[in-house]
Amino acid sequence: MRSHWRILPFLVPALAAAFAVALPSAGAAGHDLLERSQGDVLLRRDGDMHMHDHHAAPKLVLNETEILLYHAPTPPSYYTIDFEDAASGEARYPGFMALHAVFMSLAFFGALPVGIALRSVKHAWHGFSVILFWTFVVLGVACSGIYRKLTPNMYEGQKHGSQGYLFLFVAAALSTLDLLALGGRAYHYARSVRAGAERFSVKGCWRTVVLGRDNDPRGGPEYANLVSEDPEEYDAAELKAREIEGDAADPIHVRRAAPVAPIDTALSPRSSSDEDGQWANDAVARHNPYPHSAASERTVFDHSPRGSIHSDETLHEAVRASSWKNMSKLAILKKLGRGLFATAERALVFAGYMQTITGIVIYTGGCREAFANGCLAHLIKGGIFWSYGMVTFARFLGSFSEIGWAWNRSPMTGHPTAEFVESFVIFLYGATNTWMERFGAHPGDPYTTKQVQHISIAVMYWFAGLVGMGIESKVVRRWLASSAAAAIPKNGRSPEAVAEPPSYIASFNPFPALCIGITGAAMAAHFQEYLFQVQIHQLWGNLLTAFAVLRCITYFFLWLGPPRSILPSRPPTEALASFFLACGGLVFQFSTEEVTIAAMRRGHDDMMMFLNVAVAVTCLAFCWALGVVAFKGWLKSHSTQSVKFHASA
Repeated sequence: MRSHWRILPFLVPALAAAFAVALPSAGAAGHDLLERSQGDVLLRRDGDMHMHDHHAAPKLVLNETEILLYHAPTPPSYYTIDFEDAASGEARYPGFMALHAVFMSLAFFGALPVGIALRSVKHAWHGFSVILFWTFVVLGVACSGIYRKLTPNMYEGQKHGSQGYLFLFVAAALSTLDLLALGGRAYHYARSVRAGAERFSVKGCWRTVVLGRDNDPRGGPEYANLVSEDPEEYDAAELKAREIEGDAADPIHVRRAAPVAPIDTALSPRSSSDEDGQWANDAVARHNPYPHSAASERTVFDHSPRGSIHSDETLHEAVRASSWKNMSKLAILKKLGRGLFATAERALVFAGYMQTITGIVIYTGGCREAFANGCLAHLIKGGIFWSYGMVTFARFLGSFSEIGWAWNRSPMTGHPTAEFVESFVIFLYGATNTWMERFGAHPGDPYTTKQVQHISIAVMYWFAGLVGMGIESKVVRRWLASSAAAAIPKNGRSPEAVAEPPSYIASFNPFPALCIGITGAAMAAHFQEYLFQVQIHQLWGNLLTAFAVLRCITYFFLWLGPPRSILPSRPPTEALASFFLACGGLVFQFSTEEVTIAAMRRGHDDMMMFLNVAVAVTCLAFCWALGVVAFKGWLKSHSTQSVKFHASA
């Protein structure tokens, strides 16, 4: 979808804000127990936790006495009273909480993404998916309400519920816009019928009002003797690249260095007259009920199906129509509105993930008092890496291929590259985290070694993101190439002299991978109090470093052979890279101090167990992502004319 790129810049502030308000603020009890050094500008270790020697060997045995000096005793939670205190004889109802989790998961990870896919092709069952979503939401909220009525409040000050209602309000607003769009289509259809422009029929009303499509384009007299009623009279649309000049027997490096011709689509209707056949084909395209892009979805911003870009347009027409310079102000507003609508709808899936994490925290009673700041840091940052990995895997599967993000040649222009968006997200991540490292510190408190470590990483993200955005800018690229162009004598300048090399087709920006790789290497060497904490930090640090290495390998092979097709190329290194990134983000969240201490207390401080759980959850999430992307592709393949692919090897 053309508006997909707008989703990513909103994920970082959304994750940070959601986690920040979902948990109670940290108290200063732990801070008051410490002796602050008034003369030191920089403390050796954490000023708000322990005064440790980072050269000391990590401990093997949990020191409960030391922990109680800086953390209050762990209070009971919903989990403890539901399961660990079950022998007390008091009636508990954990089944309602389980049903709440199941219904809300079905709503946000089942009905919602299916509805988004159905909307993209204007499927008749989209309305049913919306009804199913709200049915699951009502059942989930009801189960939660019953559980809270029957169970004492075990987490004072939690914001999980109010945050969830905020997300549901956004979902309700989007559904309201859908209803307004339905009313707008009904109004325009009624006016058309009254004016005599259309003849009323139940089928026509259903297609126009409910589905947002035109009536059957081959039903009118304008197609008589031009288009056959038999669908077999049409050739399927064949997607192909123009033949590259040169002998096919040339060496592979010669063929790769050859200029790549533009890619076009061709339809070959079988008719007695080529001119009439082309006119008929254009007319069918104008009335094609399935648009090329889901940017023209059935929303209040585009209630008329005639206002969309159709799937049978040529690339030249599509590019010209998508150019901002050739659009009116009203068309620009509609495009922005559709982009915001699509962004908000897809962001709800990530909101469901945030609610899942905060719900687990509230149910288990974590992230309270002196644990809050460290817990928030691990959950927010780990959640960002997890989401980044899921989006990278979606790119590998073929998502965002219409804007060239699936390691393919972009069939459209006017969109930022994936590397530009990655660099922007990294810049935003660093700019926000630079100031978050001092949360909980009092004015005048000296900087600790840990704060300097984390702030320096945030500054790296800040300026490396700026560098990444700079080299992705086409204007900056022209500046960087101006010296070579200026060296050519005026009388010797020719198009061949300034021909772009094949590597200009794709973007090779190592700075996002550099930031994540250095972060992983640094955190793998991060000092921790206990050996198990050191090991788990090494685990997710190495996973992030593996992502960076694999991304660089992807760039290496794509630089040797830049993508020449608009179809997703699916580099296998990206499949592994996305897995390591998502799994690393999940282990990042597992490495929260409170989680590791709880594991050591219960004898579950086993690295294999943590790794296997993270791998299993990541594989489950990837299976879900594959199902969603494949379902959307299946819908697209059944709603547009068939496309014949040919081998290019």
